[in-house]
Amino acid sequence: MDSLTHAGSVVVRSSPEALYALVSDVTRTGEWSPICTACWWDEGASAEVGAWFTGRNQVPGRTWETRSQVVAAEPGREFAFLVGGKLVRWGFTMEPVEGGTRLTESWEFLPAGQEFFAERYGADAQAQIDDRTRSAHESIPATLAALKGIAEGAPR
Repeated sequence: MDSLTHAGSVVVRSSPEALYALVSDVTRTGEWSPICTACWWDEGASAEVGAWFTGRNQVPGRTWETRSQVVAAEPGREFAFLVGGKLVRWGFTMEPVEGGTRLTESWEFLPAGQEFFAERYGADAQAQIDDRTRSAHESIPATLAALKGIAEGAPR
């Protein structure tokens, strides 16, 4: 994979504020993510810059948890977090458009994440990075479709 950044968008018949409320409630992430099955806030934390939460991820043959820190929390505009506080950035932006809101999900494998993978996986680091990159590229459209269905009240 050559692009360590990726984004996708979908127009949702919903307000930016309602979409923000949905995506910033990390405890619901398992409803729309193809990989993250559950998230929970640290005690007393909520969707505000600096807050931390844990996510549980699962793919065939592997389950793991990550810690993430909120880096953008602007109701109706943007919600974003950094996995590991510096490794990978995931974010959602909301833009009012005719017919609803353009919801964009973005992903970036940051330099600190690349360094971490080099240290952790050695000679296999690039293959691991490629795998995570492919996964992000594939999961964004699935996540956006699921969020659209939830926000528009489609039966699940």
